[in-house]
Amino acid sequence: MAKVRVLAAEKVRIPAQINSDVDSRRAFVVAEVGRMLSRGSFHGRNVVSCLPSEKLRITSLRLAESDTDEIERVLRKEVRQRFGLDPDKDSMDYLVAGSVRQGEDVKSELILFAVDNETITNHIKLLEDAGLRPVAIDTMPCALFRSFERSLRRQEDRERTLVFVDIGSRTTTVVFGDRGEISFIKQIPIGGEKLNRETASRLGVEIDEVERLREMLRRDKSDSQLDPSTRQVIVDTISSIAEGLAKEVSLCLRYYTVTFRGTRVEQALFTGGEAYENILMNVLKRQLPVDVATYQPMRGFDLTGEGARINLNNDRRGLLCEWAVAVGLGLKLQRRTTADDQQVVSHEGH
Repeated sequence: MAKVRVLAAEKVRIPAQINSDVDSRRAFVVAEVGRMLSRGSFHGRNVVSCLPSEKLRITSLRLAESDTDEIERVLRKEVRQRFGLDPDKDSMDYLVAGSVRQGEDVKSELILFAVDNETITNHIKLLEDAGLRPVAIDTMPCALFRSFERSLRRQEDRERTLVFVDIGSRTTTVVFGDRGEISFIKQIPIGGEKLNRETASRLGVEIDEVERLREMLRRDKSDSQLDPSTRQVIVDTISSIAEGLAKEVSLCLRYYTVTFRGTRVEQALFTGGEAYENILMNVLKRQLPVDVATYQPMRGFDLTGEGARINLNNDRRGLLCEWAVAVGLGLKLQRRTTADDQQVVSHEGH
């Protein structure tokens, strides 16, 4: 497999005080993307982007194998009844996850994706206002899986059943992969914003201060710079939320092994911005019934490009966990990318 060279990579944190305000957040994103492009490290203006996770509707459903010719009709009905969307106006797509046994019957397990048309329209306008040319829109779970899939180079790795978990700012995305295909997806409304919001509430401080305290705790292993009571509140809050997340992921594991009988999940690979949080990861390692490891999405990539050296090689944390979805987006149209028109990768809301 050809080695991927990263020419440039930049990221910016959206301030907590504007992240929940649609107009302020939009203006900030447009301005920051413009600044990134003006520095000249990126080539071209084509962009592959994914929709905000909180706007995407995902569900699993089963059809009798004899009904597969009527998939379109069944899915349109599901979109209308389950999500309240209009299949004539809004968008939907699906994946075939595999065959499952239900009693004496064998059925097809499908994964349905749906999103309202307004979300897509607004997303495209945001990209265009930022000076970009949208060439593809993806979903976060598919981009995440594509990122992981590239690392499974050996045949024995591709035949393993693994679960990939991205802990982002607003959601945790769980993706099961079996033999190189997505077989189950679950989005859990737990992420970094929840950790910060609940910690801020318990400490009686602003979210910006919580982010500073959490970073201090990560850097200072001896905890000498933190008041012991403050440290304990942070640890207790994150641990409590992590326990809830562990229960949700465990339910996904249980559903998967019951649905796809005879499969055994061997490992859970974690990524995302919150995969750096040792308190959270330690709880997950203790409570999940599978081996837990942290995934490095850019391992094996050529990071010698000037823009990559500055923003990736100098990252003190080294694992680059938060880039998994961006990597998957960049790989989506890799074959169509030429040296004269490299893609800018955007991941909104993560």
